[in-house]
Amino acid sequence: MNAPAPGLHTSPRNDWSREEIAALFALPFPELMFRAATVHRAHFDPTQVQISTLLSIKTGGCPEDCGYCSQSSKHETGLKATKLMALDQVLADAAKAKAAGASRFCMGAAWRNPKDKDLDAVCEMVEGVKALGMETCVTLGMLTGPQATRLKDAGLDYYNHNLDTSPDYYRHVISTRTYQDRLDTLQEVRAAGINVCCGGIVGMGESPADRVGLIHALATLPVHPESVPINALVRIEGTPQGLAQPLDGIDFVRMIAVARITMPRAMVRLSAGREQMREETQALCFLAGANSIFYGEKLLTTPNPVATEDQALFARLGLKPMNPAPMGTA
Repeated sequence: MNAPAPGLHTSPRNDWSREEIAALFALPFPELMFRAATVHRAHFDPTQVQISTLLSIKTGGCPEDCGYCSQSSKHETGLKATKLMALDQVLADAAKAKAAGASRFCMGAAWRNPKDKDLDAVCEMVEGVKALGMETCVTLGMLTGPQATRLKDAGLDYYNHNLDTSPDYYRHVISTRTYQDRLDTLQEVRAAGINVCCGGIVGMGESPADRVGLIHALATLPVHPESVPINALVRIEGTPQGLAQPLDGIDFVRMIAVARITMPRAMVRLSAGREQMREETQALCFLAGANSIFYGEKLLTTPNPVATEDQALFARLGLKPMNPAPMGTA
């Protein structure tokens, strides 16, 4: 067997430099894929993929101005705002997701930050989904320490709060909250003992250096996120990023591979944008170390491949759903 490439780390480290990460992106594609696959196999079964389902429990009307998002009240996308879903409807959707093979149920609400009365309802949803035997994840915007503690007490396993892009490019995407706001919420979530789900979006007009910057920001957090969703921008008419040029598929695969190498024990999720990807691109992402996807026809408000398509792709590639991880792990 071949020895790991010189300088290849299969154990987590949090001292990555931008230069080291840029050098990974610049590797010849076969070498990058080899290194990513080597790291992946050191920590995971390469034939297993963790399956999550994402449900929008409160859609639209968000006061933030995230340039990629159809749910912002600042953008004219034709999306109608809704009220928070009823508990029984959420649990019915969770049960369907479990029956379809999902092991984690993620719930998203279009808020800048949740109000206490809204958090009461979300905590009930978390408790109900946990009772079904599924892992739970929510994304609700910015959190305070006491709010994070309440979610932890309700049994929440993961909190999603993406950095979205690099610190340098961030101002071109969002103006209603700062990068530090996002880091502060991640710190509160971590302090409460909740697993962190944090990644970003590529294809928003950022430079290659900004992709390096995003990975650097994630890989140098005090503790790596347990889940790292890598999203390809879904262009939505009426949003500032709606006219952005699609990212080259190989460049996207490189993003997955570098995330895997720099955050070796994270679940790297091939997230939004799969509807626009060829199956061959998705297959390369799995070879590059992606081991998580969202199952279901919709991700909050954007389309996603239907479960039967994913099942057919898994069969062709010899992949199988991952069983839920023990509580407290990724």
